[in-house]
Amino acid sequence: MTRTAPRRKVLISGASIAGPALAYWLNRHGHEVTVVEKAGALRSGGYPIDVRGTALDVVDRMGLLPRLRDAHIDLRRLTFLNGDGSEVTSLHPHAVTGGIEGRDLEIRRGDLTDALYEAVRDDVEFLFNDSIATLDQSAHGVDVTFRGGGSRTFDMVFGADGMHSATRKALFGPEEQFHHYLGYCFAVFPMHNALGLSHETVMWNTPGRAAALYATGDTDEVHAFLNFAQPEPPRDAFGDPQTQRELIAKIFADAGWQVPAILTALHDADDVFFDAVGQIRMPRWTSGRVALLGDAAYAPSFLTGQGTSLALVGAYMLAASLADRDHAGGFAAYEHATRDFVTRNQALVGKGGATLFPTTASALAQRNTRLRGLSAMPVPEPRPAHSSLTLPGPGDRVTRHSGSRPSHNGSCRS
Repeated sequence: MTRTAPRRKVLISGASIAGPALAYWLNRHGHEVTVVEKAGALRSGGYPIDVRGTALDVVDRMGLLPRLRDAHIDLRRLTFLNGDGSEVTSLHPHAVTGGIEGRDLEIRRGDLTDALYEAVRDDVEFLFNDSIATLDQSAHGVDVTFRGGGSRTFDMVFGADGMHSATRKALFGPEEQFHHYLGYCFAVFPMHNALGLSHETVMWNTPGRAAALYATGDTDEVHAFLNFAQPEPPRDAFGDPQTQRELIAKIFADAGWQVPAILTALHDADDVFFDAVGQIRMPRWTSGRVALLGDAAYAPSFLTGQGTSLALVGAYMLAASLADRDHAGGFAAYEHATRDFVTRNQALVGKGGATLFPTTASALAQRNTRLRGLSAMPVPEPRPAHSSLTLPGPGDRVTRHSGSRPSHNGSCRS
């Protein structure tokens, strides 16, 4: 194809999922792409993530679907336990998630990040162990200085740097004004598979506390998950692993089942991810020549199971919106065409995730009754929000009405 204008130079901050996905599509649309990542290499943690609905169409159009299907974990059983370790019920995970058997994917995070990186590494510049120091917008572009030294000018900059985005803070202000805390904190880390679990999750609950072991296959390692209710986020624990361990140990001190072994593993683990459960909600995702996507713009929280899918769909829609427009028109189209999809999926969280993690004994009893009812339903219903946006085709112009608007009767079973 003969180009009538110079390739637009763009910078993406973040090389997790949204960043490389956006890099792929912007490169396909003729942009010259650089990705900067503060980590020294890809973060390929093995904990599981979901790809559902419209996001499956994105990875299919990238040619990655066969590879990801081969990496599918195929979780077969989800078992809920009472506080004394007795079984509440055991059912297929799709009965809870609203997933579709044989279509939706559950894969290790690293399998997706590796696939995305390999799809773009030969066509896109990656700058690892570096990050943006300053952004200075003007009529001609965005002047960027890097913490590793040097500066460049880009036509556009994109923040795909996660829930605690430095790009968002630089352009829009402190995180607190966009972060909506949902009343829980959690920790995830690997530990030995002492129970011999295989392709399954076992979750123990008492009011306000949950502990789970997640086995992605027939391996000696599982991922441990601890979740607990907190009225206010424990800000002194963020960024301080020792304080995190002490807080969790205190909260779960009298817990039964396998929780003592999980706490021992937590004490010894060197790969612990700890954070508050929350969403990022913003009135707009763009400012001048800078746009946000993925968790930086609209983190839905793990309670929805849609963080990865929103990142993939957002990347596709942002690149498609810019395909035949300048930054102002493209950013407006991106916001208009994608926001309803984001809103519907963020709404899956319900009332603070209380359906899966009740904070009172009566609510826990009600949840258990609902779960036992689900186990009797042979075919779970897919959740409409997962597929509520239809991707524009390669030659289609993104418009305000690319996706369906949310309906008032689109509530989902929890």
